[in-house]
Amino acid sequence: REGRMTAARWRNLAGAAGLSRRGFGSAAPNKVIPVSSVGTSGVLGMLFKPMLGAFKSPLPPGYQVDPALLAQAPTEVTVLPNGLRVASETSRVGTATVGMWIDAGTRFEPAAINGAAHFLEHLIFKGTKKRTQRGLEMEIEDLGAHLNAYTSREQTVYFARALKNDVPAVTELLSDLLLNSKLDEGAIERERSTILREMQEVNGIPEEVLFDYLHETAYQGTALGKTILGPEENIRSLKRADLQSYIDSHYKPHRMVLVGAGDIEHGELVKLGEKHFGSMAADPGGRTALDLCNQDPAFVTGSMVQIRNDDMGECHFAIAFETCGWAHPDAVAFMVMQSLHGAWDRGSGLGDVTSNRMAAAVSTTKEALRYQTFNTSYTDTGLFGVSGTALPGEDLDDFAHEVMYALIEPCFNVYDELLENAKRALKSSLLSSLDNTSAVAEDIGRQLLVYGRRIPMAEMFARIDAVDSAAFKRVCNKYLYDREIAVSCMGNTHSFPDYNWLRRKTYWLSY
Repeated sequence: REGRMTAARWRNLAGAAGLSRRGFGSAAPNKVIPVSSVGTSGVLGMLFKPMLGAFKSPLPPGYQVDPALLAQAPTEVTVLPNGLRVASETSRVGTATVGMWIDAGTRFEPAAINGAAHFLEHLIFKGTKKRTQRGLEMEIEDLGAHLNAYTSREQTVYFARALKNDVPAVTELLSDLLLNSKLDEGAIERERSTILREMQEVNGIPEEVLFDYLHETAYQGTALGKTILGPEENIRSLKRADLQSYIDSHYKPHRMVLVGAGDIEHGELVKLGEKHFGSMAADPGGRTALDLCNQDPAFVTGSMVQIRNDDMGECHFAIAFETCGWAHPDAVAFMVMQSLHGAWDRGSGLGDVTSNRMAAAVSTTKEALRYQTFNTSYTDTGLFGVSGTALPGEDLDDFAHEVMYALIEPCFNVYDELLENAKRALKSSLLSSLDNTSAVAEDIGRQLLVYGRRIPMAEMFARIDAVDSAAFKRVCNKYLYDREIAVSCMGNTHSFPDYNWLRRKTYWLSY
């Protein structure tokens, strides 16, 4: 998540002074503001303040920070001797969420065991060396706690939500699950059928299948092209040794963050982390997720996959451009871009009386049912685009035309009032998304893994505010104008435009 700069002069000085961080470093575009990652205090400030003048603050001249944002509870971070990070944010709400965020996912699986990370997500709850599956379930029920997990292409998460007095109990339980799981052969065999049923359910959701196809074609030949569940043959053939090998390779303390959010003291969580996870062996020479991504980088190939089934009553499609990674200085502009184009559904009753130019245009095409803008980020790459659903007909090219026109128009013209509306909507969405302890824990864990720090909301707002029309136009031209696209479509696609037609819409001929 990032922003834009206001002083190339400050950027150069900060870069020369070595003031960059993993998140939003000094390799920033014009107008990137390193709001909290740099400072002008101490000896460095004494040296630079006289020469910086109006730019002596990392904030733009005259920028006003909302005092309410400065009251945000701090995120405290402690690194244990073995490299495990412990991060927490305290709020007096009576409950707390504790979880382990792991920098490992489908991307880091060899093709032969693709699906192992997701298989482990299921299997890890099937019993440990001192807890049976039934005993585990009864213990969670007796605590009145909620235990869950999920796997993505780059991360795996295990977390529990409980009353504040039960934090020690759920932390010990999480450590037992992660460090002492039995990986019983019988449980592995039983879980195969469960995952295969889950695969059937997922395959019945067009949007899920559409985005799996999109990743498969966009990232063909790279690790991000693999699905999270893995192919059916892998699910049927994965062995205990495969799962244990994945754990041994990737569940390393320097790639893990123990997160607490809610009614919990940081010192208490650090003690619990040392007690229950301190036995994990440090791996000082071990590779990080970033090292693995650099070794096997992902990139987008301009391509299209079409799964035609005229028996389906709708046409589903997704069009994507390659963007930047999580910590790139341009990433925040895509957050604003997603907010600008938004989403639309014919059932909402919202017609052309909307300030959203894409929604207003799409609403006039009779086949269009809905669309949604997506912005998916990974370590070194990302996908930004639009997915849509339409009734079959001869005018699907009209739907596609309006989508592509709205995406490319900001390369030439950005409406300031619409941009400000988008930024306000984005800020509102960011604040409202942190409405419970699990959401806060998710935000802390994800940011510690992808940025190496928790970005204060005041800094995030400053970065959003720094995305002005010139910056927005620059990002659109850099990543969207006359760039290759990846397209997936399925269903009744007989009249959906082909790749060359869509690719032609990524640039305009001006006379």
